[in-house]
Amino acid sequence: MQVKQQFYKEFNTFDYILRQARSIVLVPHNNPDLDAAGSVVALAGFIRAQYKKDVTIACYDVLPESLKEIMGGVVFVHPEKLDLTSFDVAIGCDSVERGFDRVAKGLGEECVTVIIDHHHDIELKADLRLVDGSYAATCEILYNFFIHTNREFGKGVATALLAGIIGDTGAFQHANTTAEILQLSADLIKRGASITKIISTLFANRKIETLNLWGKALEKTKFYEKSGLAVTAITEDNIAGHTINGAEISNIASMLTTVPSVKVALIVYQADKNTVKGSLRAEKHANIDVSAIAHTIGGGGHPLASGFSLPGHLESTSDGGWRVI
Repeated sequence: MQVKQQFYKEFNTFDYILRQARSIVLVPHNNPDLDAAGSVVALAGFIRAQYKKDVTIACYDVLPESLKEIMGGVVFVHPEKLDLTSFDVAIGCDSVERGFDRVAKGLGEECVTVIIDHHHDIELKADLRLVDGSYAATCEILYNFFIHTNREFGKGVATALLAGIIGDTGAFQHANTTAEILQLSADLIKRGASITKIISTLFANRKIETLNLWGKALEKTKFYEKSGLAVTAITEDNIAGHTINGAEISNIASMLTTVPSVKVALIVYQADKNTVKGSLRAEKHANIDVSAIAHTIGGGGHPLASGFSLPGHLESTSDGGWRVI
């Protein structure tokens, strides 16, 4: 088992940076999922309460509607609406090469940069790196930092952290769910986080249109017995004007890996008029690293859960398959 970095020295440096900061910008990755959103919302709440600093959350995509209640109604600001040179500290959280890398190019020369990530393939440089792929979620790293500082945090921060951990462990179903993660989650519940509310909001309160979309995707699934690969797609025609939620689409791939004989699942979908996205999931005992597959087409992620984005339009083919044009 890989030994996690404890980040004692880095945590002390991070604490010093926050104490000296004047104005801070936090950046999750584009199309933020639970861990990305939870990490910046939790960190923003912690900084405001404990360091009394001015904090802005910047993201190229809005916070998904389904996450707003859990995240306390926090607003994300598009980076183009900000004077990025006005910040003296910039912090990227989770999959930092899908958003923070762009923001970093517009920062002032004296701005201190920090990246916090649990993806194992991060190459982006920063003044301070808290990066370790053996953590289950970026929110797990942040929890350890909060505990390290001996500063208290309340219900809102605890809820955002727990939501991120639930998201990246598949509600404690993925192989990255450890005794340590369960103990950490229990502490967050003691601090006021409602696991019932999080699970209900994320996995139970599905709209009929979402269930219909899932049905269409599952109905069209193709299974390749020799490789153990299950593939499906959602085209623009399937969407029929509905808003696409990337997290809910990714859940289809996760569901497919629970089917006997399926080792790897892939779902591709039309994210917007000019972008096709894909989610890859691997069954935990399949010994397949889907992040290596995602990397070949410009994506990335974790060995068991990865994704990619391609320019173009997804269309059905005459033989019942799909292609990107």
